[in-house]
Amino acid sequence: MKKKLYQYTIELTNGPMTSGLLQRFAKSAGSRSVIQNYVKTYNIKTEDIEQPMDSFSSLHEFFIRKLRPGSRPQAETAVVSPVDGKVEIAGKIHPDSRFIVKGQEYSLSELMGSEKLAERYANGNYAVLYLSPADYHRIHSPLDGKVIRQFVLGKKSYPVNQSGLLYGKSPISGNYRLITELQTAGGNVLMVKVGAMFVNSIELTNTKDEWQKGEEVGYFSFGSTVVLFFEPDRYRFTENIVAGEPVKVGEALANML
Repeated sequence: MKKKLYQYTIELTNGPMTSGLLQRFAKSAGSRSVIQNYVKTYNIKTEDIEQPMDSFSSLHEFFIRKLRPGSRPQAETAVVSPVDGKVEIAGKIHPDSRFIVKGQEYSLSELMGSEKLAERYANGNYAVLYLSPADYHRIHSPLDGKVIRQFVLGKKSYPVNQSGLLYGKSPISGNYRLITELQTAGGNVLMVKVGAMFVNSIELTNTKDEWQKGEEVGYFSFGSTVVLFFEPDRYRFTENIVAGEPVKVGEALANML
């Protein structure tokens, strides 16, 4: 009952009109006045932010803020975290290309829109990284690789916070998502960027065919999630990748086997 009520409430509020209103406000000059309250509410650390706090023209501009060069050093591991956030789960993909997040079972073929592509990652590993409204929302490449495909799936988006993952209508495989597949020295890696409630904006800032570990590739508008998928027997997660633990851009995520 609780799950049905949650889904019904979100369906009523998550449409083009509400999404548009939220976007317009966040990008308006009037939203500048709420930045300080936003910082206090979410206890955001400001010392790493590149530009002065009084220079942001809107809440949206603050949300997609950049950080000072050198504030996110890169670990020497093969794969590093592409975002600041929290590890929701890091685990094994089932032989039938299914994986579980917060008790919900997901199908890789539904998430990717391709049975053939899903088969590549069966028995591999995956990690779900959640970005809260407090987090730095720019996305970086987790490793060196060649972009071999990039495509968008989905339209509307459920929240990807704790309640969304528990009660949402398959938010990871049903939400608006931008999928990038990279060819790397350790096999192919799939990077799924999942849109959040109301706002489906996932902006690419890097259109090159080759991505370098740590370089910026895009940003989210509002809280979101990144899911990484690895082919079987190619990469192993580092000891710091534990469910519930925070992670920052550039911190160790996985090593090649």
